[in-house]
Amino acid sequence: MASVRTTGAFVAAISMSMVLFSYFLCTYRSKRKTPFSLSKYKNPRNGLVHAVGNTPLIRINSLSEATGCEILGKCEFLNPGGSVKDRVAVKIIEEALESGQLVCGGVVTEGSAGSTAISLATVAPAYGCKCHVVIPDDAAIEKSQILEALGATVERVRPVSITHRDHYVNTARRRALEANELASKSKKSEQIDGKFSEQIDCCMSDGEKKGSIFSSYCNGGFFADQFENLANFRAHYQGTGPEIWEQSGGRLDSFVAAAGTGGTVAGISSFLQEKNPNIKCFLIDPPGSGLFNKVTRGVMYTKEEAEGKRLKNPFDTITEGIGINRLTQNFKMAKLDGAYRGTDKEAVEMSRYLLKNDGLFLGSSSAMNCVGAVRVAQSLGPGHTIVTILCDSGMRHLSKFYDAQYLSEHGLTPTATGLEFLGI
Repeated sequence: MASVRTTGAFVAAISMSMVLFSYFLCTYRSKRKTPFSLSKYKNPRNGLVHAVGNTPLIRINSLSEATGCEILGKCEFLNPGGSVKDRVAVKIIEEALESGQLVCGGVVTEGSAGSTAISLATVAPAYGCKCHVVIPDDAAIEKSQILEALGATVERVRPVSITHRDHYVNTARRRALEANELASKSKKSEQIDGKFSEQIDCCMSDGEKKGSIFSSYCNGGFFADQFENLANFRAHYQGTGPEIWEQSGGRLDSFVAAAGTGGTVAGISSFLQEKNPNIKCFLIDPPGSGLFNKVTRGVMYTKEEAEGKRLKNPFDTITEGIGINRLTQNFKMAKLDGAYRGTDKEAVEMSRYLLKNDGLFLGSSSAMNCVGAVRVAQSLGPGHTIVTILCDSGMRHLSKFYDAQYLSEHGLTPTATGLEFLGI
């Protein structure tokens, strides 16, 4: 009998515990809000445009431990369009709309090696605009595919000097003028006795339609001009730079990045050095670019060359979006204390090292920036904090930078097991 009573008491105790547990669980669930409810956030972001920026600043553990410095990377690949160029696209379009140079329904044109074009194609629809991109045909094919998927029209041209009429930037500039001419003709047609009979596809007659790529655009064009448009600089001076300052608590010793248009390195370096003149800012420059010479020697050319007229060979560098042989208005705003030269092999090796050790799948310019961060760390010595930009991920670089056959053909097959390619 004693055994039965003991068993009964035990069962009763278990039952009471289950009742109490169920009560508290139900009470907790009734008070808890759904984990994905926007109501739990004080300031939900309003649409895609407001999701651009405020990217995290992370410690790159493997490089920090190897150098004895705190090496931090700004994760710009987490922007909606996948790169740091989202900031530039938003700033350029907003300033153009405010000034009246671009109107809703207009087309934004740009000459780009990829990332800026993708960012423009991503954010333009949010402003009611369209996008036309001129891209060098040696750029990774997946970039064109992404652009077309985003709804942009893509025009691929052969790589030539910026002084050539058919350079992709010059071609994009002409396309904006063509769109404006078509818009002007459309308005004139509308003003003639209110007749619209000659209009076809909103803008032109049958005769005018032939050979045009803007047959469906009637609100004009705007050339984004990322290389010379200082909205590029302002995007980083007003956005990225202040974010880095705030996220690091102002406790950083150096900033380093590569340059294409120059907007990123110029905007960030200018802001940081205004906040603290002791912060050292550096450039990391890929093969085939003249910026290293300009920063370190004051000239971008040899005696045999004319500045701005060098033809950058498509195989000078495997990196995309960085390196240039002319001074842009954006780069002129940079506040630099020096420059380092990086190599393609170093960028390739760095990308594989970071993937293996940190799980960071980075594009070619991001990898080059990390090469620069290690170079700065070696120069300054242990105990310093260095910030760089992780521009985009490796997803846009599969056909070249991450293609084993392509790398083998250019003698760039990665072989390092650690950071020995940088002398560590």
